[in-house]
Amino acid sequence: MTRPEIIGSIRSTYTRVVCMVCEEKGIDYVLTETPLNSPEVSAIHPLGLMPVLRHADFVLFESKAIATYLHRSFAGPQLIPADPRLAGLTEQWVSFVNTVERTLIRTYLSAYIAAMNARTAPDRGAIDAVLADVRKQIGVLDDAVARAGYLVGDQLTLADLDLLPLLDRVRLAPEGGEALAGATHLSRYFETHASRPSFQRTSPPAGPPKRRVESA
Repeated sequence: MTRPEIIGSIRSTYTRVVCMVCEEKGIDYVLTETPLNSPEVSAIHPLGLMPVLRHADFVLFESKAIATYLHRSFAGPQLIPADPRLAGLTEQWVSFVNTVERTLIRTYLSAYIAAMNARTAPDRGAIDAVLADVRKQIGVLDDAVARAGYLVGDQLTLADLDLLPLLDRVRLAPEGGEALAGATHLSRYFETHASRPSFQRTSPPAGPPKRRVESA
């Protein structure tokens, strides 16, 4: 069978999610590293966002669509449960994680990334304005994983794979790291699942990430 090709940057949290799906399911895939707004990405995504997928003569954009396609096309662990209620909860938490990503990554962390790239001081006004939401959203996630150490039931799902790369980024910023450390259940959840081979094998290179544009 033709190997699926994921086109994007492993520094992108959403590209990493799709790669982690492949790793968890044992899919033999190719990651084509590309810079932002590359012709390879723009040829598939109408807005030039990453990641995109090429599988033989089939192309697809948007990480949730790609993850679902890979899940249904290949054997391996069931990352989207067959039970309708658990499947619904998985969709719920994927949607929630993608919503908080706008706060935690695109607003909060982006203020630090922009400062690193420009070699200037972070915009404290922008950071301080969003800190209450950062702490609130981390608190919601802390409560969600408190019972079983997963977002859905007692099994790893696509929702967890969506969340882990996000937490990996947020913990690098001062207030985000402090909020995560103070969220007892969520910090334990992250430490446990960060040891998974799928997480380790998709770890981005060291150093500050560049400002990026990625799809949900």
